[in-house]
Amino acid sequence: MLIQRCIILLITLLISGLSIAQDKIYVTGTVLDNESGSPLEYATIVLQSVENPQKINGGITNSEGVFKIEAVPGDYNIRVEFISFATFTLENKNISENIDLGVIKLKPDAAQLDELVIIAETTTVDIRLDKKIYNVGKDLTNSGATISEALSNIPSVTVDLDGTVALRGNNNVRILINGRPSALAGFGSTDALQQLPADAIERIEVITSPSARYDAEGTAGILNIILRKEKTRGFNGTFNARVGTPAAAGLSANLNWRKDKFNLFSSLGYSYQEPPGNGFFDNTFVNGTFDRIIEDRDINRKSNRFNANLGLEYFINDNSSLTASIFGRTNEGEDVTSSTTERFINTQLDSRTFRIEDEGEEEKSYQVSLNYNNDFNDEGHKLTADFQYSFNDEAKPTFITENNTFPNTTLIADEIIQEEEIQNEFLLQADYVLPMGEAQFEAGYRGNWQQTDTDFSLEERDLDTGVFVPNLGLTNTFFFTQNVNAVYTQYGDKIGKLSFLAGLRLENTTLTGRVSGVDTAALEEILGTGIDLDFDKNYLGLFPTLNLTYELADGENLTLGYNRRINRPRGYFINPFPSRASRTNINQGNPDLDPSFANAFDLGYIKEWDKLTLTSSIFYQRETGSFERIQEETGQLTNDGIVIIRTLPINLSTNQRIGAELAALYNPYKWWRLNASFNFFQFTTEGIFNEVDFGARNTSWFSRISSKVNLPWDVEWQTNANYRGPTENAQTRNKGIFSMDIAFSKDLLNDNATISLNARDLLNSRKRMSFTQTQFFTSQSEFQWRERQITLSFVYRINQKKQQQRGGDRDDSGGEDY
Repeated sequence: MLIQRCIILLITLLISGLSIAQDKIYVTGTVLDNESGSPLEYATIVLQSVENPQKINGGITNSEGVFKIEAVPGDYNIRVEFISFATFTLENKNISENIDLGVIKLKPDAAQLDELVIIAETTTVDIRLDKKIYNVGKDLTNSGATISEALSNIPSVTVDLDGTVALRGNNNVRILINGRPSALAGFGSTDALQQLPADAIERIEVITSPSARYDAEGTAGILNIILRKEKTRGFNGTFNARVGTPAAAGLSANLNWRKDKFNLFSSLGYSYQEPPGNGFFDNTFVNGTFDRIIEDRDINRKSNRFNANLGLEYFINDNSSLTASIFGRTNEGEDVTSSTTERFINTQLDSRTFRIEDEGEEEKSYQVSLNYNNDFNDEGHKLTADFQYSFNDEAKPTFITENNTFPNTTLIADEIIQEEEIQNEFLLQADYVLPMGEAQFEAGYRGNWQQTDTDFSLEERDLDTGVFVPNLGLTNTFFFTQNVNAVYTQYGDKIGKLSFLAGLRLENTTLTGRVSGVDTAALEEILGTGIDLDFDKNYLGLFPTLNLTYELADGENLTLGYNRRINRPRGYFINPFPSRASRTNINQGNPDLDPSFANAFDLGYIKEWDKLTLTSSIFYQRETGSFERIQEETGQLTNDGIVIIRTLPINLSTNQRIGAELAALYNPYKWWRLNASFNFFQFTTEGIFNEVDFGARNTSWFSRISSKVNLPWDVEWQTNANYRGPTENAQTRNKGIFSMDIAFSKDLLNDNATISLNARDLLNSRKRMSFTQTQFFTSQSEFQWRERQITLSFVYRINQKKQQQRGGDRDDSGGEDY
């Protein structure tokens, strides 16, 4: 296999470099696709001595198609190879000094295309010095899925029922699009990831030990989602139509037109969904009128979503280009939650109520981006500059009505809520890369300026007069600003078998908040005294990083990573005004919340065999001032005597996390591929709040296995099984969750089309079952965000081959890989 040959050649090069005491010279060049002009990453260059054919040297190209090989003077036969391309040969070439072979253009070899599909599917993960790269395009269960659902199939990543993304069990993960914060990923939430189609993804980078080029945000690490941007010459694209049950339908297209001087790319998508959900809550209370309250909840949703992305890359000359793109997304939805609640005194039913919460959603967002790229030479010397503006406007009109249905019929509450959140974000970034022989130096700047304005108004019906009256204690406008300015530098080199990348990042963060339009006296009656509604905080910090890789043997590496990270509180964690999702259980932000800081270490081991690739690691993280959501009594009762409980985020001292993960890619036969992973972690929390000890220790694990089989008649069958072990914190225990996805696909129309059938959560078992116990109450609950979904999809390709894996896309991840 070519991948094995690459590894052997690299090891041979290193050994020969250490053992031969002659003067060293370098052979350089660039390898391109003859049709598209795109660089070919991982092309193999072989230098074979004419005098002694057993003496072989060589290397591979980087993401720009550039290679630089150390050699000794002599005569060589030179070969350049790449999967599905005809081999380039140069016979009996004398090399006596540094030589640049220039641009080498490889022509596609149609005879190898069938082999290409088999080889490309055997490896779905690429290991780099500071990240793992997963190609998600081969996952059949992603057909008709969202980006959020695609993330749930990536090793080390879990997505809970609310759409919260976690990395190694830690949900403080930074999500980037093409290496940058983006409106596509949502502002401080993952809602947008549950709306965008997974077929827009090219690959996902899992960065558990981020280098200094990345934002220090996210104590768990970074997930970088790289979107498709085809560079094949001419017009090409894909169309995807899908329909499903419960009611779901969608259309999407990814189109590309490449000419000599420009590349026009676009993606369009529309989806309609009605995903039902449900919940059950059984609560007992120490104080208050009622001893026990049982709530049965049904959730019915509707959503109409449209997204469009249009971009143009203009090639100024052979070395530089300018790319402009605009993205837009709209969503019109409605969530209707119906709750039947039974209230008991001792064991006797005292009353029954019925509550309807009708929440509308009108959301629109857009993003404008400019990128300048200048490759000064073919050795990796380059400069990139980015500007990005993002805007999001989300309105949520909500109508809440609650009635007694037993023993009599009376109106308990009638509310009208108007909430609108407007977010603006500017991004300015520049990155510079300077090769220095075998080493590489990088430096850069990134500035992020975010502003969020939240308008909230509440009107409650006066039960005596029937007139709606404004609640002056909660009606308000909350202004929140977060500005981050950062500079970084890093240096990488390779000494013998040891590669290292060391960096330092300096970040300044300012957080400001201000509230207007609120009656302070009325507010204190609801929230209590001592809450600082206006704040201005400033933080300056250094964030060092270090990543090491040592080649133990052919295809066997040991890695070590260290980095310091920050977790900045987002707007909804700071906004002090409580939610109205429930009269008795409210969520409230904490203006006194400060950023938390973490130091993390990661030791990894990688081993490759003929049919098996094994990656493993152990990790340790210590976070100070870590966030914890605690529940407590507010000291208030509803008008019908129920104790009001609030959930509040606090800085809860320290959190230590230790864990291990193991992942394997196994291809026992050409027709069968297996991908399995296992993650184990333990975290310990220490902290006291309001004289209550919230210290806890929890051990948990999650695992997944994916099996892909080629059946007769060119049918492919894939099964994904996931299990998330029980988790526990100071107040809540969650039971384990098992789920299974299954999919079938078949190519049609001379392999230009594919039809797929998949079922997500086949057993309808993706439910969260929890038990919460405090000094004031206990709660046993079951919650299902979305029931089983079955989807039939049809994909048609224009001038594209299925699974075509030709390198050439530029690295949009915000920096070079070393």
